[in-house]
Amino acid sequence: MDGAQVIVRSLGASDGRAAVTLINSAAEWYAEFLSPSEVHEPEMTLGSWAGEARRMTWYGAFDGRDLVGVMGLEYAGDAALLRHAYVLPNRQRQGIAAMLLNHLEGDVADVDAIIVGTYSGNYKARAAFEKAGYQPSPDSEAVLRRYYDIPEDRLRSSVTYEKHLDRER
Repeated sequence: MDGAQVIVRSLGASDGRAAVTLINSAAEWYAEFLSPSEVHEPEMTLGSWAGEARRMTWYGAFDGRDLVGVMGLEYAGDAALLRHAYVLPNRQRQGIAAMLLNHLEGDVADVDAIIVGTYSGNYKARAAFEKAGYQPSPDSEAVLRRYYDIPEDRLRSSVTYEKHLDRER
């Protein structure tokens, strides 16, 4: 990847189809560590993507015209939540997730912590978040119940990570 070609920008309604296609492609990996009853196919529909857009801002990483990664930023009380982090399978391990993560962290304002959740079996995401300075939450279930509205099966198979921001006010 030539980092100069990849740009990150917020996504609009016209990007929805490409984002949903990307998410569903990347989410196929879940079958490797989730039980069959926990795998949702499709992972996301255009309607659910638009619903998520009503409460958060979607961002995309573009290599030229091609959408290669997505991530959402949602504010929930005293924290910013990083949501729905996906990179096309053939573009993983090229720094795209880190680029999205850095961009969203730079946009976070007026909170002291950033929280991100992932599946406990998703070792790829967990390693990426730890590499970016996120620490496992002391009580992931409590964090998930406080900040997220997710199905119970997904809650039981998930963990959260936190990054506390040292910002001068």
